[in-house]
Amino acid sequence: MYRNFTRPGETRHPRNHCGAFTLIELLVVIAIIAILAALLLPALSKAKQQARTIACLSNLKQLELCFHLYVADNGDFLPPNNFVYDISSQTAYAGNEGPSWCTNVAPYEADPAGIQGGLLFQYNSAIGIYRCPADQSTIETKGGVKTATPRIRSYNLSQSINGLSYVGQVASFLPHYAKLTEIRTPTPTGLMVFIDVHENEILDTEFGIPVGTNPWSRGFWWDVPANRHNQGCDFSFADGHVERWKWKVPKQVTVPRGAQQPVAGDEWDDYNRMEAGFRQDFK
Repeated sequence: MYRNFTRPGETRHPRNHCGAFTLIELLVVIAIIAILAALLLPALSKAKQQARTIACLSNLKQLELCFHLYVADNGDFLPPNNFVYDISSQTAYAGNEGPSWCTNVAPYEADPAGIQGGLLFQYNSAIGIYRCPADQSTIETKGGVKTATPRIRSYNLSQSINGLSYVGQVASFLPHYAKLTEIRTPTPTGLMVFIDVHENEILDTEFGIPVGTNPWSRGFWWDVPANRHNQGCDFSFADGHVERWKWKVPKQVTVPRGAQQPVAGDEWDDYNRMEAGFRQDFK
């Protein structure tokens, strides 16, 4: 009769053990993977947001470089900021269709001609620097029908930068600087140049806000800054630096594009901070 003996020091293994996971062991492994994924996904999402913010700031830095190169080539004059759009007639206001830093109508135009024909394009021919990487908005028809085509522009130039004074329109009483060396109040470190604009508000290429010369409009957003960067917005300034600002209150557009939006009661700190980045008077 055969007997299966083990020698001293040997380990006897059952013949029918195949080394497979039991159901309980498999469920434990799956649970551990799920826990690790839950821990990692928020961190990955945050890292992705930060990467988009850094890329947006890089875009603004490159546009700011184009801005300063234009100034150097044009006797200290700032690039014209002449393109203001009348949403009721769906055309640029008469008298300011001429040369400008850009003439793209952001919600409607996928054609880059308005950027390529702008006065800054000669200094950097990358269309991509005009669009915030966190801007997920798409081109729409003038009737409001959205398409699948991404927009090509997210940034506006401040009304304080060589904004056109044209009779009968709002810019005739908006103070602005024509030359870089004229900038005094706020100083170049505080004067906004390029601004990341809310996707539901952007239209033409000039960012406007009521200032000291028109107090009857104070308390309204003419244009609404972006809220894409973890409840924040990116800016460039006249000295060449860029910043991200965190808003105390999320920025939303609550009125039709082109209409004035009242400042909410709890966002006055954000509004005052924004307004301080613009020239207040003609002195």
